[in-house]
Amino acid sequence: MKLRRQFLMNAPLGLLALATSSRVALAEQNPTTPGAPPTFGATAAVGPEVTATTFAEAEKLMQVSMTPAEREMAANSWRVSMASSLERRTGPRKLAIEVEVSPATVWNPAVVAGKKRSAHNQFIRSHAKAMPLPKSDADIAYAPVSQLSRWIETKQLSSMRLTQIYLDRIQRLDPKLRSVITVTREHALARAKQADAEIAAGKYRGPLHGIPYGVKDLLDTAGIATTWGAEPFKDRVPNKDATVITRLNEAGAVMIAKLSLGALALNDIWFGGQTMNPWLLEEGASGSSAGPGAATAAALVAFSIGSETGGSIVSPSMRCGVTGLRPTYGRVPRTGAMTLCWSLDKLGPMTRSVEDAMLVLNAISGPDQADVACVPSTLDFDANASVRGLKVGYFPAWMNDSGATDVDRAALEAAKKLGMIPTPVSLPDWPYSSLNVVLFAEAAAAFEDITLDARVNQLKAQVPDAWPNLFREARFLSAVDFVQADRLRRKVAIEMARIMNEVDLLLVPSLRDEMLTISNFTGHPSLTIKTGSVEITETRSDWAPDPNNPPIKFSTPRKVPYGVTFIGRLFDEATIARAGLALEKHFAVAGERPPGF
Repeated sequence: MKLRRQFLMNAPLGLLALATSSRVALAEQNPTTPGAPPTFGATAAVGPEVTATTFAEAEKLMQVSMTPAEREMAANSWRVSMASSLERRTGPRKLAIEVEVSPATVWNPAVVAGKKRSAHNQFIRSHAKAMPLPKSDADIAYAPVSQLSRWIETKQLSSMRLTQIYLDRIQRLDPKLRSVITVTREHALARAKQADAEIAAGKYRGPLHGIPYGVKDLLDTAGIATTWGAEPFKDRVPNKDATVITRLNEAGAVMIAKLSLGALALNDIWFGGQTMNPWLLEEGASGSSAGPGAATAAALVAFSIGSETGGSIVSPSMRCGVTGLRPTYGRVPRTGAMTLCWSLDKLGPMTRSVEDAMLVLNAISGPDQADVACVPSTLDFDANASVRGLKVGYFPAWMNDSGATDVDRAALEAAKKLGMIPTPVSLPDWPYSSLNVVLFAEAAAAFEDITLDARVNQLKAQVPDAWPNLFREARFLSAVDFVQADRLRRKVAIEMARIMNEVDLLLVPSLRDEMLTISNFTGHPSLTIKTGSVEITETRSDWAPDPNNPPIKFSTPRKVPYGVTFIGRLFDEATIARAGLALEKHFAVAGERPPGF
C-alpha cells in the first residue's frame, strides 16, 4: 500500500493517465474474481468518450477548478465511475418515472420547527348583518362568499341564478382579460341545479354550497381538459378529479371555469396569450396564478383556487388587488395537481375577502394518502376574535428602503392602532437565492421528458428567463450544490423557527424577494391583502427587461391596487387571518372594483 501511494504521488502525468486507462480497460474486459467486492472503479464503461478539455469547459459552469492532472484522471475514469449512474435516462435500461412519484426525501417543515401544533379545531364565521339581496347582477357578483352563502342558504338567491350571472360575465368580459381557458358551462349548470334541489330539500352542505368558482388549470378535472397552460398539453383530458376538486364537490361548490396560468406555472403567458390585469389592461395580471387573480378581481367567479411555488399566489394577488392565501406546505393535498416542485408546491384560495379565503381553506384542508407531504392539521379560526396583543414582527430595514411604499408603512402603523405590538426582527445576511438550486433542479426533473424531446420549444415564451431555457440550464447544476442548498434550507428553517418563537406573525412588503424565497422554502403560510393603492408611470412585468418589449409609459400616473403580506407560524393560518380581517376592516378598500368590470 505504501509503495502504491508513493507511486501515485510521484508518477508523471502520462503514467497516471496510462494507469487510469488500463483500469478502465480491465473493467471492460475482466470478469469479477470470486469473492471480490464491487467497486466504483471496476464497472463496465458506458457513454461517449470525454477529454480533459470537456472538464475544463464544464468547470466554468460549476465554478470549480481542477489541475491538469485531475482533469486527465476524471476524463479517463468518467465512463466507469460516473456515467453508469445516468443509465436511468441514457439506457440501455431506461426507466420512465411517473410524475406523481415524489422524491424519497420529503420536506416536513413542522419537524424542523420542533413545535407541536394545536389539536384545537373550530371555525367560527363572522356575525354578519342580514343584507338585502341587491337588484343589480353586478352587485351580486361582487358580493363576498360570506354574503352569497347566506343568501343561498336563506333561499333569497338560487345557485342557478348566481351561476348564470357569472357565466354571462365570463362571456362578456373575459375577452379583455384572457383569464379563462375552458368554460365548464354544462357541468356548472348541472351542479347548480343539483345544489338548488338539495337546498330546497333541506340538505344544506355549508357556506360553499351552490357557490360558483374557478380553478387554475393545473388541477385535474375528470372528462374536462386540464392543459397546464402549455401547448404540449392543450388536449390533455384526465379521467379523475384532483383531491381539491373532489372536496369542493363535496362542499357543494359549482366549478364554472378552468382559469389561466403562465405555461407550466411561470408568469402570465399561456398558449392563448397573456392574461391581463383588470385594473390596468395594458399590463399582465402577473402569475403564475394569473387567471385566478384576474377572474376573481373582475368578479367572473365567486372565488378561485391558485397555486404557489415561489410567489404565484402572492404576486397576482398584489397585482390584481385580491386576497391570496398560501397555506402551510403540507396542509392542502396536491394529488391531481400538476407537479412543478414536489417540496415546494402549494394550493390555496384567491378571494375578494379574508373570511372567504378561510371558508375555502376549511373545505380543502386535510391529508389524503396519495400526497406523501400532506399531513393532518387543524384550523382554529374565529372571525370575531380580537387582535389586541398580537406581536407582529417587521424588518425595519425593509420598511425603510426603496422596496417598500407608504402603503406598507401605513399597514404597520394601522396594526399598532388596532392593538397589535410591532416588534422588530432580523435575519442573517445569507445568500437566500442559493435555495433556488432546489427549485430549478426539481422543476427540470418534473419536466425532463419534454425538455429532452424538445416539446418545451412549443411554449410561447422562449426568453432567457422562461422555463425552456431554465430547464435546459438546470441539467448542468451540480448534485453537490443541490445537497448543499437542501442543507441551507434547513438552516434557514431553523432561523425562521427562532423568529416565529419571538412573534405571532410577520408583516412584510409583499414582493420582498428574500421573504418570498424564504417562506416558500420553509413552508410558512402567507396572507396577501389589499390595503391601499399606489400610482405607477409604466407597466409592470414578471419578465426580465426586454428591449424588444419595453414597458408602456403613462403620461398621467395610473392608480393600481397595493397591499401587504402577513407570514404566519406553521399551520397557524388562523392568526394571520385575524390580523388580515382587522386591517381589511380598517382600510375598507377590499370592495373596490376595477373600472369597466
